[in-house]
Amino acid sequence: MTRIFHACDIHGSEIVWNKIVKVGPYYKADIVMMCGDLTGKAIVPIVKRKESEWYCCPFGEEIVMRSRQEVEKFVQLQRNRGFYAFEITMKELEELQRNPKKLSDLFAKVMTETLARWIKMVEEKTPKDVRVIVNPGNDDVFEIDGVIRQSDRVIYPLQRVVKIDDVYEMITCEWANPTPWKTPRECSEKELGKKLEKEFSRVKGAENLICNFHAPPYNTSIDLAPKLKKDQTVVTSAGMPVMEHVGSKAVREFVEKHQPYLGLHGHIHESCGSTIIGRTLCLNPGSEYQSGILRGFIIDLPPKASEKAEYWRVEA
Repeated sequence: MTRIFHACDIHGSEIVWNKIVKVGPYYKADIVMMCGDLTGKAIVPIVKRKESEWYCCPFGEEIVMRSRQEVEKFVQLQRNRGFYAFEITMKELEELQRNPKKLSDLFAKVMTETLARWIKMVEEKTPKDVRVIVNPGNDDVFEIDGVIRQSDRVIYPLQRVVKIDDVYEMITCEWANPTPWKTPRECSEKELGKKLEKEFSRVKGAENLICNFHAPPYNTSIDLAPKLKKDQTVVTSAGMPVMEHVGSKAVREFVEKHQPYLGLHGHIHESCGSTIIGRTLCLNPGSEYQSGILRGFIIDLPPKASEKAEYWRVEA
């Protein structure tokens, strides 16, 4: 039996990553996977006003810090929330506001530096007998891929077949169908279908195949998200969000056609759960990264692909 711990959609939360690097021994997992949407969504400049005074306005309200200890505490708090906090002078801040390209470059820089530090945490804290698989998702910029590829400790699963054990192998696709936010790795359903088939061409068949596809299959219990208006506010009815299916039709068609052994998905934070399409078990652990909660699935793979996997959802 091989045991997998599968999680996704960390979105820059350092408190969740700290749990990931330690979760293998706790759940007796052979493989720990963090699949998709690794990076945070915002940078938070801390402006040094004078020798012992800094200030920040993350949500329009000024926060003043009067010691180095207060600054370090604030930086860690933002890291845990999935934001990138850093010190800056007023002159540098004004330059960033005038230069969108410089701001974009800075954002990519803090993302790659943070991920490099996280991978070092895996090297230092995760036992060597636990294999760690990490891949980007649709929200992640392409600059981070090189950081993962450079690691001898972490497996970068894109554009290759990963041998899970002597029975099971895995292919990966981080791309998603179109979203309202025009993320770096999204494309039309037609193009996504081509990408999925290209990954499938790397293997001999689907009987023992695990598909690590970031987007969940369309019209299932694991692809429901709040319906949005054109201004991206949530549609409500009787005070409750109206939910709609937003998963990928290409992923759904792929699963129906090829019937892989297991589908590991994410992307839709609100839709943690499982669904079965034909013989294929599809899982989405969901995400509560903003609350510092690590959601994941434990999956016990049986010795034969003709047998069913055992699985259950956990939170840490």
